[in-house]
Amino acid sequence: MSRRLRIDVFFDFICPWCLIGKRQLEHAQVQFRSRHPDVQITTVWHGVQLLPQIPVEGEPFADFYRKRLGNADAMTMRQNQVQQAAGAVGLAIDLSRIETMPNTADAHRLFERACVLGNASQREMLLERLFAAYFLRRENLGCRETLLAIARSCGVVPDGLLDCLKGDATPFEGSPEATSGVPSFKFDNRMTVIGAQPAQALLAAMTEALKESDRERQPA
Repeated sequence: MSRRLRIDVFFDFICPWCLIGKRQLEHAQVQFRSRHPDVQITTVWHGVQLLPQIPVEGEPFADFYRKRLGNADAMTMRQNQVQQAAGAVGLAIDLSRIETMPNTADAHRLFERACVLGNASQREMLLERLFAAYFLRRENLGCRETLLAIARSCGVVPDGLLDCLKGDATPFEGSPEATSGVPSFKFDNRMTVIGAQPAQALLAAMTEALKESDRERQPA
């Protein structure tokens, strides 16, 4: 009988640590598969809207973070921290270039619907493209036309997405298991890792979850 490992990831598109954590998870999965080629991994992504109070048109990014962190020096320090962590996993994230802090409700609704309508390849492509839209391309994830164009570029038919794009800042209702701590990685409902932890920490959690599963499958 083949073994399985389910990974549930809780994230928001505007959280740089979620994209960094995604890369760390990918590195961990490569190592895990090399050690356990018989284990089938299923990864499920759950959207979490961290800032439902953001207006539908978004807010100026610099103003938002200046209010959130207190001053320009703290903002620069945070930007440098993110840039360094991103560079370590091959990402070129420059927060100083982002113009708008978007309301991500419709982006999450679109991704959730696309997960139902599309195949695994389309889902992964869309997830990457939505992250890139915000962190790399300076696109507004609160814009309906932008979201539909992104979905179309990933092969997801827009017709099935139109009714989920409310455009009125209605909060996104995600998984009831979601918390405000993102990224959060849950392995087989046995082990949980919170934050953009190193790949080795994620690998250790995956390995321990598999061991617990194997122990439970042993005959009494």
